[in-house]
Amino acid sequence: MSTFHIEAKPGEIAETVLMPGDPLRAKFIAETYLENPVCYNRVRNMFGYTGTYQGKRISVQGSGMGMGSIAIYAHELIADYGVKQIIRVGTCGALVPHLQLGQVIIAVSASGDSSANIIKFQEGHYAASASFDLMVQAYHKAKELGISTIQGDIFSTDSFYDEGPQRWDKWTANGIICVEMESQILYTISKKLGAKALSLLTVSDNIITGKAATPHEREQSYKEMIKIGLEIS
Repeated sequence: MSTFHIEAKPGEIAETVLMPGDPLRAKFIAETYLENPVCYNRVRNMFGYTGTYQGKRISVQGSGMGMGSIAIYAHELIADYGVKQIIRVGTCGALVPHLQLGQVIIAVSASGDSSANIIKFQEGHYAASASFDLMVQAYHKAKELGISTIQGDIFSTDSFYDEGPQRWDKWTANGIICVEMESQILYTISKKLGAKALSLLTVSDNIITGKAATPHEREQSYKEMIKIGLEIS
């Protein structure tokens, strides 16, 4: 069995998948943290690997950028390959000045402007939220590992470039702390298909202060987010 976008055979993908946006980060995670990683997908260079971490079977699958791309991979992983939980490990831009670069965010809910959700829920606004079980596990595991996390509500957008400097004011006034491009549709699809999902995000830049992490800072802080994801898998 294969899908339009994933060439894995039945049984080659674990029930738990870590999902970075960048396929090369998927490759890095697999080769750095997993034992005996095997590449099961190279379609469109969207790499996917399965290996073990501390005796647990785990897969790592790139999702690409944006809600349209992650929606494809999340749907096929859950509906066609029987994946039970997806943990996104990605970056975000802070929307409040006190969030520091490298801070790990546990995304409780994801508001956003997903075109798919607008079409699907024309008469209302769907509350896209994380799996409570995964969220609690991540919170306690981070404390155990000595990793500082902030639990908060985020925004997922379809547009990376925006010319409206006041765009985020109404969102931050209502509790939104950062922005990224994937979690809203990931949470929506996982609930629809009966799987668990959680986004662990690292602040790579602060849109309000203009600060941005260096490549070294991003590398070090990504490790904390990845470690949490692997430990709760």
